[in-house]
Amino acid sequence: MIIYGKNINLRTVDIKDAEFIYEMRQSKDKVKYLSTVNGTIDTQKEWIKNYKIRENQQQEFYFVIESKNHKNLGLIRVYDLSKESFCWGSWIITESAPKTTAIESVLQIYKFGFYQLGYKKSHFDVRKGNKKVIDFHKRFGAKIVNENNTDYFFYFYEKDFNKMKIKYKRYL
Repeated sequence: MIIYGKNINLRTVDIKDAEFIYEMRQSKDKVKYLSTVNGTIDTQKEWIKNYKIRENQQQEFYFVIESKNHKNLGLIRVYDLSKESFCWGSWIITESAPKTTAIESVLQIYKFGFYQLGYKKSHFDVRKGNKKVIDFHKRFGAKIVNENNTDYFFYFYEKDFNKMKIKYKRYL
């Protein structure tokens, strides 16, 4: 599956992406606030094989963020689908990606969750130390609804996205 955007596309991962995913998930700076990944590239390939089963069952979607000329720019995932809400995360962007990649990938993931999957709400968590991402989500209109010792828990609604996409229409 490919979600076409203005300057980037999101395409679901495949076995051939194992090395890119593994390298991105091994970057200490990039995964400081994400769960750790152990193993090897072969372990990653096995994980992708199992993931593709979940994708086919519409339980999870893992995307490579790529430029229009197919250069890998990052990763983003939709998971923890419930009756009311979808979660997204595992969001990593390469250092060499254009500055607009972050906002465009978020807009595309919300369009996917709200319009293609049909949800009215998104939920996600952000590590408390990840101030840049917390501020990003707050500016976008997400609300903190709970917290624990390590994380803030956010909700973001389709109605708020519909307002925000007007503000960010130049990225759509």
